[in-house]
Formats: sequence, structure tokens, C-alpha cells
Amino acid sequence: MRAGRIVEVEAYLPNDPASHAFRGKTARNTSMFLAPFHAYVYRIYGVHFCINVTSEPAGCGAAVLLRALEPIEGLPLMQRRRGTAAVRDLCRGPGKLAQAFDIDIRFDGVDLLADRRLWIGETARRATALGKSPRIGITKAARRHLRFYEVGSPFLSGPRALSP
Repeated sequence: MRAGRIVEVEAYLPNDPASHAFRGKTARNTSMFLAPFHAYVYRIYGVHFCINVTSEPAGCGAAVLLRALEPIEGLPLMQRRRGTAAVRDLCRGPGKLAQAFDIDIRFDGVDLLADRRLWIGETARRATALGKSPRIGITKAARRHLRFYEVGSPFLSGPRALSP
């Protein structure tokens, strides 16, 4: 079993030109239009997978990209999957996170509250402070402050200047 605490996300809202749902439903983004708390998994650059959590009522394409996790359980398995012993680097970035958790297209559309293969739950430890910044790695609507992170977490992705 592997587990981690979400420490960084990015929001992709309805009518957001940076969102995969902006031009409507397609075969690739169908899961993005599911009810809240479903996985929307897709491949980027033909190599890496990313996982998003749907966030709006069914039929409204919007989701939150999981950008980084603090690894909590199953570190040896994550380290093997990622090919590194550096705990800090196991889940720092959406592609690394998916690789560490063996998330691929098989999980697209999974109900993250009910399916025990991949699920989201609550943690007893809360973030002490939350920050926000522009999203990372996009060109459309790039200046929108829709990236949210736990201030001071060593597990965040992206440039340190964006996570003071």
C-alpha cells in the first residue's frame, strides 16, 4: 500500500482556456465531466500520466490537478517505481506522483470515494498555512492564481520562488 498527503494542487475551472474541458467533451476528457471526486487521468508528452480530481456537478468539466504529495506510507515501493531513494523527490510533480503510485489510464474515471484501488480520504494532520500562485507549465491563462500549496512543505513541485 502507498499513501501520501496532498500538499499542492492546481484548479482548472469551467470556461478556463487552460482546461482540457474548454472546448467540450471528447474521448480523452470524458472523465473530467463526471460528478465530483472522480479521477481524470491522462498522458502528457506521450510519457507521463497526471491525475486530477473532478470538482463540479456531472456534465460540468472542471478538475483539480494533483501536483505533489508528501509520501507517508509505502516508501520502498515508491522508491522502486521512481528509481530514487530521495523521499523528497518521490511525488514532487504530477508525473512523478503518478509514477510513484503506479497511476495510469486504468484509473481514469475511478470514484475516489468508493473504489479502494485508488481513493482520497481525510488526514488528521492539517496544513499550517496555505499559499497560492500562478499555475505552472501552462501558457493559456497562466497568470491566474489557481495553484494552491502548503506553505513550507519540502515536497512541493516547481520553482521555489513560487512557494515562499
